[in-house]
Amino acid sequence: MSKNREIEAKVALDQASYEAIVAAYPVKSDFKQSNYYFDTPDKQLKEDHSALRIRCFQDRAEETIKVPVKKLQETYHESLEINDDLTLPEAEDLLKKGRPSLTGNVGQYLLEHYPDKASQLTLFSWSKTRRILLDGPKGCELTLDQTSYPDGYQDWEMEIENDSPAAIKEALAEIKTRFALPVKSANNQSKIARASQHAK
Repeated sequence: MSKNREIEAKVALDQASYEAIVAAYPVKSDFKQSNYYFDTPDKQLKEDHSALRIRCFQDRAEETIKVPVKKLQETYHESLEINDDLTLPEAEDLLKKGRPSLTGNVGQYLLEHYPDKASQLTLFSWSKTRRILLDGPKGCELTLDQTSYPDGYQDWEMEIENDSPAAIKEALAEIKTRFALPVKSANNQSKIARASQHAK
């Protein structure tokens, strides 16, 4: 289990910009993951600006809830992530049932904050992502995602993550200039929102 505060700029890209950025910086890791999203029928987590997912990798899985926190800065996306490790068989069993785990620290949070609704949480959409982690400028890690959704829609995205909002701002400015990105916002829509829009 882990808890961590996440500060990141989320930037939508076109495919050409995605490929140019991937080619420009040292690759730390390159892997695939599947993301499965849960909410109540009345979308209570969405209403509360929270997000619950199970994410499956090649040899492991994890359950995560992202919850709002009092922001330390006003420019970039910020949330608290609570994570529990799962084995792949555990995750596959939950996904067959279409239900999240209500054990561990994620389950504890759900039962404490949604005592009457935790049992109503069900799987409502998914996405599949190829994720490439890069050593970016200004000491920032770049996450480059190519993601597909149930209806066949595909998109590309960059996340710039760092504990320092100033470093994120400098890295984003450098990348926008270097790659002539037509970026208007550093807070792109979340994957769970896009998966909801592109669910079958």
